[in-house]
Amino acid sequence: MRWHKFISTILHPIVMPTIGILLYFIFSPITLNKQQQFTVVSVVFVATYLIPLLLLVFLKSIGYIKSFRVHSISERKLPVFLMMTLFMFLGKLFANMSIVKDLSYLFYGTVFGLGFIYILFPFKIKGSLHLLSMGIAVGYFLLFKQLQAVYILPIVITLILFSGLLANSRLQLKAHTVKEVYIGFFIGLFSPFIAYYIL
Repeated sequence: MRWHKFISTILHPIVMPTIGILLYFIFSPITLNKQQQFTVVSVVFVATYLIPLLLLVFLKSIGYIKSFRVHSISERKLPVFLMMTLFMFLGKLFANMSIVKDLSYLFYGTVFGLGFIYILFPFKIKGSLHLLSMGIAVGYFLLFKQLQAVYILPIVITLILFSGLLANSRLQLKAHTVKEVYIGFFIGLFSPFIAYYIL
């Protein structure tokens, strides 16, 4: 169980955007100086890790959620909506920065993915947010490969393998059903492409 909790923690949805940005700068042919890269990473880290973490602490302190795992659909509604707002902000921010405009598809894609997850709530379907974030990472880097014509197949394969490990961990921890894991991953996989073709 400790191994499964460890995998679920290091590949948590609020950690993945920062990992994605770091991978982006490692493999992107776009040249930004170290200060510019640090600024982008810092903005993403604050908006997708620190703010959501503080939000969960606040929601738990006022009794809106019972635990940081946010198990029930009713508990997930507000955090998911607020995450959509934060990712929309990041999408708009990067869309206005021509040199890293392709980053906007990562964040707009996440908005679409979270939106689809939210739409499923009235049907009592709880798609896995862990697998949604992994699916978005896989989908984005497949899109990134096409946009930048760079060879990142090993990264995509590694992300897929980590997705499998994470899916197994979520199932072993009984956090989700098989259906919820698949729903989360495949919504995430297609979301960056939807963002690219719509926007």
